Amino acid sequence: MKLIVGLGNPGDKYAGTRHNIGFMVVQKLADRCGVQLKKKGHQGFYGVGRVAAQESTLLLPQTFMNLSGASVASAFKACQLAPGDLVVVHDDIDQPFGALKVRVGGGHGGHNGIRHICQVLGCTDFIRIKVGVGRPHPGGDVAQFVLSAFAASEQKALASVIDDSVRAVETVVERGPLLAMNEFNRRVDSI
Repeated sequence: MKLIVGLGNPGDKYAGTRHNIGFMVVQKLADRCGVQLKKKGHQGFYGVGRVAAQESTLLLPQTFMNLSGASVASAFKACQLAPGDLVVVHDDIDQPFGALKVRVGGGHGGHNGIRHICQVLGCTDFIRIKVGVGRPHPGGDVAQFVLSAFAASEQKALASVIDDSVRAVETVVERGPLLAMNEFNRRVDSI
């Protein structure tokens, strides 16, 4: 069993914002795999099905980003998983828009959702799929930036970025994180 989590904030107000790219990727993965994310539990919406032929639980926490760990830990414990069976998809302002980075373990990099997951689980060695959303202009407010919609130029490429991110998740599940790193960890200067 794998637990695949997309991070974001609940509600229409946040739909389509940079901080919700994790929700977008996991929703697209669910659609692609025919998994309905309609079950309520673990302080989120989830569904169970097969991703890359592997039994998986897909979860969208509804706790708001900064408290994501409560939802993730509930599902993680219920599924009785090892850290290597947890895949978290989230936004990354340290990567340019469209860049992907697959990583196992490490710190939270200033991401409050990842910080809370690490605190609540008491471990950091789970798999992350970091989706680059770019960085605000120097002096710009980071919180305001991640809670804003993608620029018009980015909107044109967003579907492609989400598709690549879905393929990265499937590759992690099917072939493991190291092969996924080799295939997807690259810098994108412009999309």
